Amino acid sequence: MAVDARGLSLTGSAEAASDYDRALDHLIRFQAEVTDAIAAAVAVDPTCVMANVFCAYLALMSTEEGAVAAARDALAGVQADRSTLLPRERAHLKAAERWVAGDMAGAGDLLNDISVAYPRDLLALAVGHQVDFFTGNAANLRDRIGRALAGWHADDQQLGFVQGMYAFGLEECNLYRQSEETGRSAVERNADDVWGIHAVVHTYEMQGRIPDGVRFMRGRESDWTSGNFLNVHNSWHYALYLLQAGDTDGALAVYDRVLHHEGSQDVALEMLDATALLWRMQLEGTPVGDRWQPLAAGWARMLTPGFYPFNDMHAVMAFIGNGELDRAENVVKALEEVAEHGDPAVTGWRMTATAGLPVCRSLVHFGRGEYGSVISDLMPIRTRIHEFGGSHAQRDAVERTLLEAAIRAGRLDLAAALVSERLSMRECNTYAWSKRAWLMNATGDQSGAASAMARARELAGEIRAVAAAHG
Repeated sequence: MAVDARGLSLTGSAEAASDYDRALDHLIRFQAEVTDAIAAAVAVDPTCVMANVFCAYLALMSTEEGAVAAARDALAGVQADRSTLLPRERAHLKAAERWVAGDMAGAGDLLNDISVAYPRDLLALAVGHQVDFFTGNAANLRDRIGRALAGWHADDQQLGFVQGMYAFGLEECNLYRQSEETGRSAVERNADDVWGIHAVVHTYEMQGRIPDGVRFMRGRESDWTSGNFLNVHNSWHYALYLLQAGDTDGALAVYDRVLHHEGSQDVALEMLDATALLWRMQLEGTPVGDRWQPLAAGWARMLTPGFYPFNDMHAVMAFIGNGELDRAENVVKALEEVAEHGDPAVTGWRMTATAGLPVCRSLVHFGRGEYGSVISDLMPIRTRIHEFGGSHAQRDAVERTLLEAAIRAGRLDLAAALVSERLSMRECNTYAWSKRAWLMNATGDQSGAASAMARARELAGEIRAVAAAHG
């Protein structure tokens, strides 16, 4: 029996517990060294149950069906009589096994219970937080962490990372000011808290405070651009800022340097970002060269339709972008099979049936030029698309697709309403102002169009000026 750095008992040797703690330090920093550290814990003491469970969670958090076998193998390494294990260890085993069986949401519920009983169980908090993100459960993304905060003290070395998680939950619940304050506090404690940085970056995106976001990211560039595997996602956010500035060349330079290049692997969580950036540019008619082809090929190699529908959506985008409409249609057919014959106990089935299938179907309609059908597919589920995962910023790709479909279908009334909706929430949004300008011009309001375009250019100029000042 040993004790971890947070005072929680675990089965295994002191050396294994030390490696386990080292792995947790890497996990909360999103560092690749987490894999070697937790493997060392298992190697030094295979009886360390928490190390085996940790390995399983790492595989499962990839959101790739191909990693489930590795998770299953990790759990098979637990040879002990479960009646001899500590209650917390048994609870973690049950959560991991439920996730392996396909019930990710159920695993998240069990991790909730662990965090209530053991608020200082950092593994339960970090993994549960990611489950909430993957399932689009914004309220629990916030409240899972909020329920545990009282168990942490001001002098805890890892408190800042818990605050960084809380900041992201606050942001996804639209509590932007509180999120920014909490996230900045987290990052002041730990400059390498890339998830805390990510939370603050989200608050600026969602408020339309893009110049502030550029200042923040450029001011902390050395903290987030290297040494962690969240650098791709945070770079995606920076590329979105550049798009708001109208700097498509700069956004593509970020794509080529970080998001997807010759050295990129078939990693779903990274291909999401690459796909999402190119899709936004495609919607606006921005040429992206031959970048779609390797991305679509990567999705074709690793996709299992229905396993995690948020991945399915991005794969369909890539196939359409690469001109492979037939491959996109095949994904939709596979999802229809999942929806009709899948297991209702599996999270992927529920996410497919409620959001994944209609969203992917709408994308295929968009690829075919059937813009009225895109509207018919998306309007009834707009308030439910969070159910297949991702953040507000990520799911905005769906909203932009709907808006563009309304424009191309000649539904200018709907398009104008969607633009009004955007500007009512974020007045400082160059994308929305440019769309308003287009719509006013299309309806003969030349004066209104000129005013809207002037506002778009003013906002874009402010972003470019800040970017240049930090260049």
